[in-house]
Amino acid sequence: MSKTFYIETFGCQMNAHDSEKVIGTLEHEGYIQVADEDEAGLVVYNTCSIRDKAEQKVFHRLNEYKRMHRNGKRFAVIGCVAQQEGERIFERAPYVSLVAGSASYRNLPQMLARLEAGEKRITGLDDRQTDETFDTEFTVRSNPHRGYITIIEGCDKFCAYCVVPYTRGKERSRTSASVLVEARRMADQGFTDIQLLGQNVNSWRDPSDRMSFAELLTAVGSISGIRRVRFTTSHPRDFTRDIVEAIDATLTLCDHIHLPVQSGSSTVLRAMSREYTRDWYLERMSWIHSAKRDISISSDMIVGFPGETDADFEETITLLDAVRYDSVFAFKFSPRPNTPALSMPDTIPDEVKSERLRILNDRQREIQREHYGRHLDQTIEVMIESYNSARGQIVGRSSQNKTVNFTVPAGAAQPPIGSYLPIYITRTMPNCLVGEAVSGAVPVQATRQPQPFVVLN
Repeated sequence: MSKTFYIETFGCQMNAHDSEKVIGTLEHEGYIQVADEDEAGLVVYNTCSIRDKAEQKVFHRLNEYKRMHRNGKRFAVIGCVAQQEGERIFERAPYVSLVAGSASYRNLPQMLARLEAGEKRITGLDDRQTDETFDTEFTVRSNPHRGYITIIEGCDKFCAYCVVPYTRGKERSRTSASVLVEARRMADQGFTDIQLLGQNVNSWRDPSDRMSFAELLTAVGSISGIRRVRFTTSHPRDFTRDIVEAIDATLTLCDHIHLPVQSGSSTVLRAMSREYTRDWYLERMSWIHSAKRDISISSDMIVGFPGETDADFEETITLLDAVRYDSVFAFKFSPRPNTPALSMPDTIPDEVKSERLRILNDRQREIQREHYGRHLDQTIEVMIESYNSARGQIVGRSSQNKTVNFTVPAGAAQPPIGSYLPIYITRTMPNCLVGEAVSGAVPVQATRQPQPFVVLN
C-alpha cells in the first residue's frame, strides 16, 4: 500500500474538523494527501449517520469504488456510521480494511501500523462510556483564516430520533485552559474567525470549574487577533441568559445563534424527549429578541415525526411566525438505528411528510424575504470568502452568518480572502444580501480588537 491517502467527509462541521485532525495525524505518520482517490493507496470515508440519506450515500460510494480494491488500494470507514455499524461494514463491503469510530481516532497511528503490516480487518470502536477525546497537535486546518475548536464531544440528551449519543459517546468536555491555549495558538497563526464546536456546544462544563460557557465565549473573544467567535450547535435545555448577555457585551462574539427547536408543538417535543416545551423555547427567543444587538437566529426542524398531527404541524408553522428565523434547516423524519423512535409507529405517509416540508420551507422563505429587508441601506462588515468571477462579484459572510455578494468600485483592487470590509447593502434576497464595498474603505486583516475601518478620502 502506497503511503498516500484521499479523504472524503460527509456530514456536519464536527466531522469536517475531525477530518482536519485525521489528516494531520496521517501526515505525521508519513502519509501524503492526494486530491483524487485514483492516486491514493488509502481511501478514507469520514461518515455521518444523522440521517438515512447520508448513511446510504457512504455505502453507495463504497460500492462505486470497490473496483479499486483490485489495484491494491485499502479502504477505511471512520466516524458515526463506523461506530454504528461496526464489523457489519465488513459484511456489506468486504474490501474495507479499517473501521473506526470517532472516539478511537487517538489510536490511529497504531491502527495504521497494523494496516501497513498487512492486517485485513482492523476495528477501532468504543462504547459510549469512553472518557477519551481526540485532541492532537497535528491538525491540518483547511482554511487559513477560519478555524474550529472542539470543546465538547458526545451527547447525553438521548432525543428519541437521534443516533448521536450512540455513535459519539457520552459528553466529554475539555478544560477551559486547553481551549484557550489552542485559541491563542490559532490567533498567533493568523486565524481571525474561531468557531467552537460540540454536538451540544453549550452543554460544555469546565472540568476545572473555572468558567461557565458564557465566560469561555468572552475569554476566547478577548484574545488578541481574534475578530469573530461563533459556536454551534446549542441545545435549548442548556441555553442560558448569560450567553445573550455575553454577545451583547463582547463585540467579537458573532451576533448569530443556532438553536434547534425541531418542532413547535409541546406534544411532539415530549414525544421527541427534548425535555422542554414550546413556551420554554419561546422564553429563550424573548431573551435574544430583547438583546441590544440584532442577533440572527437559525434553527433545525423535523416534520412528520411519529404521531405528529395536522394541529401539531400548524404549531410549527406558527412558531416560524413568532420567532422569525433568519434561516431554518428542515428535514423529513427518518428512523435511525438504536433510537427509541425506531419502535414508534411511523404512520404518516411520505407524501404527507413531503407536503409538510414544502409548506414549511415556503413559509420560511416568505419570512426570510421580509426579514432580510431590515438590512437594506445598512453597512455591514463581511469577511471575504471567495470570488465569483462569472457574476463579477465577491462573496463574503457577515457576523450574522449571512452570505453577502458585493462589488467593489471601478478600478479598486479585490480585497484579499480572509480580510474584512464594510459593505453597503443595496438589495436583499431570501438567502443572501447584495451590496457594494464602501468607497475608500481599506480591507482589514487581523487586529488586536475590532477597530473602525479606515476610509481614505
